[in-house]
Amino acid sequence: MACHIVKPSGKSGLSMASKLTSAKETPPPTTTGLAGLLGSVISVGRDILARRRHAAAQAPSGDLLAKCRQLIHHRGEASGLALAAEVIADYQALDAANQIRFFEALGSAFDPDPEGIIAAADAYKTDPTAERLTALGKAIEAPRVKLFRRMNMAPNATSVLVKMRGRLLQLLPEHPELKRVDTDLKHQFVSWFNRGFLELRAINWNSPAAVLERIIHYESVHAIQGWDDLRSRLRENRLCFAFFHPAMPDDPLVFVEVALTSGIPTAIAPLIDKTAEPDDAKDLDTVVFYSISNCHPGLAGVSFGNFLIKQVVEEVGKRYPYAKRYVTLSPVPGFCQWLSSQSEVADLDIHELRTLAKVHGTDTTDPRWEAVLALCAKYLAEERSGGLARDPVARFHLGNGASLQAIHWAADLSDKGLQQSIGLMVNYLYDLNSIEENHDAYFDQGEVAMSRSVARLIN
Repeated sequence: MACHIVKPSGKSGLSMASKLTSAKETPPPTTTGLAGLLGSVISVGRDILARRRHAAAQAPSGDLLAKCRQLIHHRGEASGLALAAEVIADYQALDAANQIRFFEALGSAFDPDPEGIIAAADAYKTDPTAERLTALGKAIEAPRVKLFRRMNMAPNATSVLVKMRGRLLQLLPEHPELKRVDTDLKHQFVSWFNRGFLELRAINWNSPAAVLERIIHYESVHAIQGWDDLRSRLRENRLCFAFFHPAMPDDPLVFVEVALTSGIPTAIAPLIDKTAEPDDAKDLDTVVFYSISNCHPGLAGVSFGNFLIKQVVEEVGKRYPYAKRYVTLSPVPGFCQWLSSQSEVADLDIHELRTLAKVHGTDTTDPRWEAVLALCAKYLAEERSGGLARDPVARFHLGNGASLQAIHWAADLSDKGLQQSIGLMVNYLYDLNSIEENHDAYFDQGEVAMSRSVARLIN
């Protein structure tokens, strides 16, 4: 669809507006339940909007930003729903260039009014009452925040807004001025995706096909190679749990894959190999979290994983009360990048190390692998970014109260594993008796809980 830049008139401060031909309206399908009710309300709302436009001798507007401004100030419920649906449909019809113009407008034309903020602050300073404080809060809130809330009234709008933020995050490196738009949208998501709204579901082979397809698509740690591979990950002694939100009922937000094993695993292949024989049920004593995938880039910074791990521990504990330990088998995604920046280890050639791991595996007497384990231990325990672990996976698990249990050479010989960590993988131990203590020590004193074997590597 075409997008025309136009100069606004008046004192609105607009620098541009996206002129957009409205998406063709189609009647809602016949459905039942809440979706059917919303469809009926929106249908009525469209009729109301059409009559009002006809009475005012107005043609249906093709200006998306004009519709956004109308939506912010709209009061009618049915017509408001219809208008929100139009805004969502028109946004979805934008091409890449028009999306940028739309975000730029959200960042300029929908900013809070500085003069209004100053006036409200002066009024509160003179008369510090609850009413004045409320007025100040309203003045500070950017109009785009109210727009996001109104847009979210439309059916399936939550999913669209999540994708919208995903696109916005892609644009931020080249358009840093859009950061304030992202901040406001993220703030809404923190509320909308509050833990109290999330539902934990066990995923199995009998789950809806749409959900299973998304699990295959969203797996970001160890790629699932089609339906047979997925089925093997849901077989005996293998579990999968996901968080869902009522507004996105068949679209998982985050999921974890779990294996029950005999002892702590030291490599990923036996856990995901379709031909591997499962351990004897009587020997299963360890619950292994071997893959955690966040499904939507637009929800970056909205944390679910910590709640997921703790709730899955509770669920698995009910099903397998004899399991005596909970560990991860985790990647080290930032290790090679960090290692390549360390001048003091220039004698360690990363390419040669990858070949060493891939060709010889753990069956090697080459002393370099021990040096690499020591460097990885230092990287995980000591390298920091913003006061927390530099490695994102370490930051997640250590922040959840896990301890650094073991580091394994040649544990992931996939191309991805070799590329990001020379094939190293890590066990983080979730000791239910020390999780909270480890969590507090990590955030309050910066201390990393670790086993004696990892401490020896560092020392």
